[in-house]
Amino acid sequence: MSPSSAIANGMIEAALAEGSPAEISAGFLHAARAAGASYLQTRVYRRPGVPLTSATHWAAGGLVSRIAPPDWAGSAAFNYICFEKNPLLAAIRESRTRYRFGDFAPQEDRAFGEYWEAMSEAGMAEALCATSYGAGGKIASLHLGVTHRDFVKGEAEAIQRAGLVLTERLIDLAEPPAREDVTLSVREHDALRYVADGKTDWEIGVILGVSQSTARFHIDNARRKLGAVNRAQAVARMAVRRLI
Repeated sequence: MSPSSAIANGMIEAALAEGSPAEISAGFLHAARAAGASYLQTRVYRRPGVPLTSATHWAAGGLVSRIAPPDWAGSAAFNYICFEKNPLLAAIRESRTRYRFGDFAPQEDRAFGEYWEAMSEAGMAEALCATSYGAGGKIASLHLGVTHRDFVKGEAEAIQRAGLVLTERLIDLAEPPAREDVTLSVREHDALRYVADGKTDWEIGVILGVSQSTARFHIDNARRKLGAVNRAQAVARMAVRRLI
């Protein structure tokens, strides 16, 4: 197991631990510090029923935890990235489940120079987001700031997958769902478990002894049964249900 996988597994264990949403968030950040994490914000809120702007997104509330340097919240730098220069609204409109802040605010783009200067005041050179979408417009989000911009291959993705386990857990804790038991076939379970391991459809097909298209069929069936918008959320929901 690679060091990044071991760290991500520790983050998943923290996300599944007993405790309040704030306690679980704190435990997640503690595990993530081994990956250079310096900041955490978690929220559970409902999608605004009005046009999405920085102000309406903020007004939706739902703050679970914000672990940051003292006096960061409400500072000039904080207000700048939240209200004056918030490039993340595009990701929210697209209902992204995983992204880097740098995807929408490229560090090499001079237009975002002040943005990253403001982020650096909280010790962030980059930040990763994981977002889960639940029933009734409910949203749980994680912003995890890190002290570096570069990741080894697969590291950021592993951290984000762990983040989705956290956001799925936060949605369940906010309002435990009256959901039906999900029954996956052996092939669906195995195929999605290999997705969790980072395998491609082709690799999963080889492992299971089926074609790539058949592997994809099993994965999509599992995703639909779990009510997930994509594979990453399906894997997170499997983890929260202790199916992995």
